[in-house]
Amino acid sequence: MQTVRIVIVDDDQLVRMALRLVIEGEPDLSVVAEAADGNAAITAVDEHRPDVVLMDVRMPGRDGLSATREILARPEPPRVLVLTTFDSDELVLGALQAGALGFVLKDTPPPQIVTAVRTVSGGNPALSPAATARVIAAATGPGSSATRRSSRDEARRRLSALTERELDTARAVADGLGNPEIADRLHISIATVKAHIGNLFAKLTVENRVQIALLVRDAQE
Repeated sequence: MQTVRIVIVDDDQLVRMALRLVIEGEPDLSVVAEAADGNAAITAVDEHRPDVVLMDVRMPGRDGLSATREILARPEPPRVLVLTTFDSDELVLGALQAGALGFVLKDTPPPQIVTAVRTVSGGNPALSPAATARVIAAATGPGSSATRRSSRDEARRRLSALTERELDTARAVADGLGNPEIADRLHISIATVKAHIGNLFAKLTVENRVQIALLVRDAQE
């Protein structure tokens, strides 16, 4: 069994300790370093070459967004899983747009955190449906940066490249559904859902499911 090497980044020592206890209890996961801010996170990544960085977004000094951008600009970077309390939605969005593969809430039950780490380590997004809906709501509210960046006409233009089934899949993603739920809604197999989502990434030139959902919401404005 290959061990997934993890760096935990959070300015709260108790949070780091709790996460370490959760992660170290799994035979295939190992915490190789901890960091209390973005600069320390970058140093830890350079020294330990982890597979996954569990990254807080709001920290004194260098925040998680800036650190995520620098880490992901490196050759063969680790996967980044954002950690948040949702008092900093814009930073979470920025981290996802920078290439982070997903996010978990700090009060997420331990088994779900473990699942998210494993999912991200395999190169797949780990986005909680409930958390995704909250980020989308923050991003598409009046005066938000995402609203300023993307007009309704541009979103509709990009979505027009999709087939009807791909568009149905995109709408289901925007509703926060996971692959099994999408398969049930559209009466198709999970393998077909994965194929449609792969097409969405390619046709819409997006990197994660949140970006798909934002385009759908922008098109509906």
